[in-house]
Amino acid sequence: MEENQPKTGKFALKYGIILGVIGIVLSLMLYSQDLHYQIDLKRLFINLLLSLTFIVVGGSLAMIEFRKVNNDLISFRQGLKIGVGVALVSGIIGILFNFILTEIIDPETTEKAINYASEMMLDAGMSKNDVDKAMEDQKNQNPFKQLGMGLIFSIILGFIGSIIPALIIKKQENLN
Repeated sequence: MEENQPKTGKFALKYGIILGVIGIVLSLMLYSQDLHYQIDLKRLFINLLLSLTFIVVGGSLAMIEFRKVNNDLISFRQGLKIGVGVALVSGIIGILFNFILTEIIDPETTEKAINYASEMMLDAGMSKNDVDKAMEDQKNQNPFKQLGMGLIFSIILGFIGSIIPALIIKKQENLN
């Protein structure tokens, strides 16, 4: 039976691509309204909540589909692998799209984001010198470091968002 078992990666890839495309559509909606660079605490929280919700739903659907084709069996470990895989694939797609958006489609995104953030900091009462230093640090960010942090964030969010669905959906063979 072990050699006929479906691969978890196939399901993670399928649903990761679906979530990645949904993320691109949402990003394009923000871009069309010129909101893609406006980041504040409220938007970050909403984005985090939406991302977690999509990972839970997409991961759950992938786990359920895997279970159906695997003789109605799925272990917690398999569920977790699928959920983290979904998050990783969708995260990679999101990172690639974000790179295309900020480097090709709208290369001024970073400058717009820095200007928006500096206005927010000044409105919050930070001194001009502190704001200038923070913005200079932001301009000097290494894009590969940001890419790595995005991947790590995707994996962590996928792990967190997959624990409960994997526990609920798991079903193992009775050895009685």
